[in-house]
Amino acid sequence: MADIQRRPLLRHLRGAPTTYVRHLRRGKPAHEGVGVSFWFRPLSAVISEVPVDDRELPMLFHARTADYQDISVQATVTYRIEEPALAARRLDFAISPDTGAWRSAPLDQVATMLTESAQQHALTLAAGMTLREAITAGPVALRDAVTAGLAGDSRLTDTGITIVGVRVVAVRPESEVERALQTPAREEVQQEADRATYERRAVAVERERAIAENEMQNQIELALREEQLVARRGQNERRRAEEAAAAAWVAAEAKAERERLNATTQAENRRALGAAEAEANTAHLAVYRDMDPAILLALAAQALAEHLPEIGQLNLTPDLLTTALARLGSPRDEA
Repeated sequence: MADIQRRPLLRHLRGAPTTYVRHLRRGKPAHEGVGVSFWFRPLSAVISEVPVDDRELPMLFHARTADYQDISVQATVTYRIEEPALAARRLDFAISPDTGAWRSAPLDQVATMLTESAQQHALTLAAGMTLREAITAGPVALRDAVTAGLAGDSRLTDTGITIVGVRVVAVRPESEVERALQTPAREEVQQEADRATYERRAVAVERERAIAENEMQNQIELALREEQLVARRGQNERRRAEEAAAAAWVAAEAKAERERLNATTQAENRRALGAAEAEANTAHLAVYRDMDPAILLALAAQALAEHLPEIGQLNLTPDLLTTALARLGSPRDEA
């Protein structure tokens, strides 16, 4: 909007670099151009202000496809007033000389004209497409159709409006139809998710089975090693028992041999001692055999006296001596 300063009977207008200002005085152009500044009298001045910058116009309209399905098209049209003098003659861009505001709404007229023209071309194209085609290939096709239609619209050309670009943001069906169309895709995605879950579970089960088999193999290996250990211990125990039995047998044989040798030695000693005693007795008896009986009687009495208890007094009678001598002489007579 132009900046207007008020003075008595005069006004000063200072334009902007993006607006075209046209000043008519008595029906003839007094000032016109972009970014102009001038003084004017409010009672005789007619001023128009036309924006020349790029402007974006969002639009939303409904269309029907060939299979009788309603769709909503959301688009944005970028336009520019390329010939502002022509637009000022075709549309009311007049401003108040006191405030600088538009007396009407020219940009609303431009928006209505662009929206109706774009909607007409979009409806024509959508009528020959199915719902799936409109959703999948519709944005690009609608953009091209609306761009070509607006570029060739004579009303826009006669008004001095140039289309800079068209963007179709979305083509969407009704909410119920959209949910119905999304169901197969959702089911497919869910199936993929279920398949991934099953595969993950299968992998987990396979890994668990491998772990269980590994644990079983380890247990079998441990059992085999334990069996080998028990067998080795049994062999060692048997070997110890055999060694102990052999040692005991050797000890017993050694003891028996020692006892046999001791018995043999004792028997030989006894035989030798008996033989020696026998020889001594024989020699002793041989000495007594040729000895005088009186001497023998004296020796017997001496031997008897050595073995008898102490006798204080002994009386020998002839009968007693005769009997004693008879007894002493009896073994010898028998021999």
